[in-house]
Amino acid sequence: MTYKRDYKREYEVTDGTPKVKKKRAARNKARRYMERKGLVRKGDGKDVDHKDSNPSNNSPSNLRVKNASTNRKDNQRGS
Repeated sequence: MTYKRDYKREYEVTDGTPKVKKKRAARNKARRYMERKGLVRKGDGKDVDHKDSNPSNNSPSNLRVKNASTNRKDNQRGS
């Protein structure tokens, strides 16, 4: 017996909430800013890291480019 995921429901319950959409838009805005500055490119394996872990704070002094695996490892620890 296999379990069939209901992706539409998962999106509605988690990723489709207004709070999550706003955070995602802020992260995307930071990424676009760094792309315009020429610091990252699509598919380069880099993430835009928010130093204070607040995706709404997109001030240039709060953004830095990190290797994707390092950034995601650091964020798991809550740093």
